[in-house]
Amino acid sequence: MPILGDISLRLQEMGALSYLSVFLALGVSLGESLPRCRCLYGQSCWPNAAAFSTLASQVSQPLLHPVPPASACYPPSSPSGDCAEVVAHYTDGVWRATQPGALQQPNFETFIFPNGTVSACYLNINLGIPCQQGSVPPIGVNASSAQDIQAAVKFANKHNLRLVIKNTGHDYLGRSSGRGGFMVWTHNLKSMSYNPSFVPQGAPSRNAETFQAVTLGAGVQWFEAYPFAHQHGRFLIGGISVGGSVGAAGGWIMGAGHSALSPSYGLGVDNVLQFEVVLADGSLVTTNAYQHPDLFWALRGGGGGTYGIVVSATYKTHPDLPLSIYFLTANFSSPQAAQEVATEFVRIHPAASDAGWGGYSSISTTTTQLAWGKLNVTADEAAEMFASLTNVTAEATGGQLVTFTETFPSFFDWYNATYAGQTGQVGAQVYISSRLLPRKLAVEDPAKAAKIMLSLPGGVAANSVGGGAVSRVDPDSTGLNPSWRGALSEVYTVEAWAEGSSAATIAQHVESLKKNTDVLDQLTTDSGSYLNEASLFERDFQKSFFGSHYNKLKSIKNKYDPTSLFVVAEGVGSDDWDKNLECRI
Repeated sequence: MPILGDISLRLQEMGALSYLSVFLALGVSLGESLPRCRCLYGQSCWPNAAAFSTLASQVSQPLLHPVPPASACYPPSSPSGDCAEVVAHYTDGVWRATQPGALQQPNFETFIFPNGTVSACYLNINLGIPCQQGSVPPIGVNASSAQDIQAAVKFANKHNLRLVIKNTGHDYLGRSSGRGGFMVWTHNLKSMSYNPSFVPQGAPSRNAETFQAVTLGAGVQWFEAYPFAHQHGRFLIGGISVGGSVGAAGGWIMGAGHSALSPSYGLGVDNVLQFEVVLADGSLVTTNAYQHPDLFWALRGGGGGTYGIVVSATYKTHPDLPLSIYFLTANFSSPQAAQEVATEFVRIHPAASDAGWGGYSSISTTTTQLAWGKLNVTADEAAEMFASLTNVTAEATGGQLVTFTETFPSFFDWYNATYAGQTGQVGAQVYISSRLLPRKLAVEDPAKAAKIMLSLPGGVAANSVGGGAVSRVDPDSTGLNPSWRGALSEVYTVEAWAEGSSAATIAQHVESLKKNTDVLDQLTTDSGSYLNEASLFERDFQKSFFGSHYNKLKSIKNKYDPTSLFVVAEGVGSDDWDKNLECRI
């Protein structure tokens, strides 16, 4: 059951709720009013036991009562669960995804009140801080079918609840949590099917194009999807993370969905063929280029948790081919050496991306690491592509570098050797901010781009996932921020702090993140950000995340979700709500 110790404090902070009539232009009849604020747990409007009993009879699994994962370790003298398991797996993304109350970054499990009080449940019990519910919803539905989701959506609508959609909990904006809300957990929608001659519903019956496609339930993760496709001699454009715990049919695809192979095959939004979606009215629809094409446009890059709840996604697949990875690592004895290498890295970026090379790198004034890959090339071809970068790095470091090329039988073999079964990169208190490195700057002034990136404390990480096939797609063909089509890399910086830090300390890190974002903004005034690896503190999230598509996306949202049931932090339509997404403004 939820942890109740901080409910009274929350009610005191909020004060009495007020309501006013809000008339929407779409979907609501003239004169029909909507409550100004959502009904939250602990308020008198919250559904009673009988109402939840009725809901329980309509769904296939018992109702969930999520709690923060570290709650198993409280009280310290008599833990309520298997604390040893929590400690052992706290930085395991696959394990965290199986816990309905866990987010991949636990700072999004917490809640900071206006007076600076932090409601959280920390793993370190020696801090002496009581375990509280934080931003974890106290109750929800364990969705195992589309019908479960439909029942949950109708229930949330009827009772005016703050609806929270959670899959794996991979999110740097906290969109998978919501204090006092009602959760729909899609993690257990694990169906996978392969169709060698898939035709989207509604396609013309004559001469319809067919695809070798895979359909994935909303709860499938990439560590499950990749081997499934490989069994059929195919691979998917998908996400890369330690352990493969990112969801394959959730926020990843709706935020763009980048891959190391995107320069050869496009982004996730360029590879998805069809979605099944539960809309705000509880109806289940299939959307693609032929059915509800405006919704299909919006779901491809217009952000998750905003237009409906995705039940499944169908992707085109590609034939397995050998994959060659070029590696380079080096340490720098001076900032000038780092500047020379970073400049060359940026200079060759357009040509490498357009040739289909993509991958991941990091660079600072002291060190760099790079791993770029391409299918169906030889080691000699890799050496030729990166010859100038290798030479510049050797000169800048006095030959103190490591570089080599390794070829794997397939993308899956590389993924399996590098990421499968690994842990880390989760379970920490983290904020992130990103910008898209534009091709224009890389071509016209690579030294400037390098200088900006190196000026950040600790440098930057760069996901080289743009250019090539990504740049050859019409910027208006999907709801994705058009800046992606002119970008080469996603460049990002991270702020981290210790568990148990005060609200004042966290605020200092927020200010540091904002300052670093201002530095990244120097890359270009018109560059966007990758919505799935982004800052919760954007000055203009509409521009950064959605660009010129924002107004169209909001119109589509209002059409399919006229009561604004689906609202997430810095998502389309969130500008109509307060900071905590509890009351309309």
